[in-house]
Amino acid sequence: MSDFIGDWHALVVLVVAGVIPNQIWRMLGLWFGGGLDEGSELLVWVRAVATAILAGVIAQILVQPPGALASVPDLLRYGALAAGSIAFMLTRRSIFAGVLCGEIVMLAGKWWLG
Repeated sequence: MSDFIGDWHALVVLVVAGVIPNQIWRMLGLWFGGGLDEGSELLVWVRAVATAILAGVIAQILVQPPGALASVPDLLRYGALAAGSIAFMLTRRSIFAGVLCGEIVMLAGKWWLG
């Protein structure tokens, strides 16, 4: 079992430093935001800002790819984005389908190119 899990100390650090602090804010957000109207101007603005930040991060990763992604040709990165966007629109705006399709195109293209 220890071979499967690996270094259990790293998993403990991951849970303590990553998961627990994040979950506290999620639970507080659920508790405080439970009665908010989803169509309110404040939440529409928050959703727009979150979408803009995500779009900026995706654009930065496409234009200046970090780490191993830098070895993937530009055309393949942009093609995976296009395929994911098309899948997103064809599946009634399913984020899961868009991400999955983009990942499949990226992995298949990288495998094909070697």
